[in-house]
Amino acid sequence: MDTTDISLAQMGSMVAVGLFVVMMLAVEVGRRIGRHRYQTDKETFADGLGAAEGAIFALLGLLIAFTFSGAASRFEDRRHLITQEANDIGTAWLRIDLLPAADQPAMRDLFRRYTDLRVSAYEQVRDVAGTNAKLLETQKLQGEIWQLAVAGVRKPEASPGAAQVLLPSLNAMFDIVTTRNTATRNHPPFAIYLLLGVLCAVGSMLFGYSIGSSRNPNWLHKLAFAGIMALAVYVILDLEFPRRGLIRIDGEDAVLMELRQSFD
Repeated sequence: MDTTDISLAQMGSMVAVGLFVVMMLAVEVGRRIGRHRYQTDKETFADGLGAAEGAIFALLGLLIAFTFSGAASRFEDRRHLITQEANDIGTAWLRIDLLPAADQPAMRDLFRRYTDLRVSAYEQVRDVAGTNAKLLETQKLQGEIWQLAVAGVRKPEASPGAAQVLLPSLNAMFDIVTTRNTATRNHPPFAIYLLLGVLCAVGSMLFGYSIGSSRNPNWLHKLAFAGIMALAVYVILDLEFPRRGLIRIDGEDAVLMELRQSFD
C-alpha cells in the first residue's frame, strides 16, 4: 500500500474545499479587474474575451471529462478484480481434490487462513503499517501453499495431471493479488491534477472578468460556478480512492466473504 495514495485520499475533501475557496477568490479578482477595465475603457472591455473563455473552458471541460472517465474506469476495474480474485480462489479450492487425501486437510486449512487474510487486507487502509503487514503475510502464506502443492502433486497418490491443473490455478490466485495491489496505486500523474486546478482558477478569473461590467453581480452565479467545479473534482478524487471517501467498493468484498463461508 502506497502511503502517497493514502495522503492524497485523505486530502480529497480538503482539496475540494480549497479549490472552492481559490475559485471564489479568483472570481472576485477577475471581477475587480474587469470592473476597472470597464470603467476606463468600455469599448475594448470585451475584446478577445470570448476567444480566451472558449479556449480555457474547452480545455477545462476536456480535462474534467478525461480525468472523470479514467477514474470511473479504474473504479470499475478494481471492483471486477475483487470478483476475479474470488473466482481464482474458488477454482483453486476445488482443485485441491486432486491432491492426495492426506494432504488435503492441511491445504484447505491454509486456504481458509489465506481467504480470511484477503478479506481483511483492505478493511483498514488508514492503518498503512497494518495493511502492509497483511500483504507481507499474504506472500508468506502463498509460499506455504505453493510448497505443499508442489510436494503433493509429486506423490504417487495424486490424481493424474494434478500438477498441470492445480499449479496453474494457484499461479492465477497469486497473480491476482499483485494485480489488485498495482490497481490501488494506478492513478494519473500529479501534473494532471495540478493542471486541472490551474485551469479552474484561470477559468474562474475569466468568469469574474466577464461579469465586471455589472455593478451588482449575482452571488448565486459565483457560488454555483465554483461549487459545481469543486464538486466535480471531489467526485473524481473519490472515484480514484474508493476505500476512503463516500464512493466505495467495500461492498464488493462480500463476494470474498461468501466464498470464505462456503469453505466451512
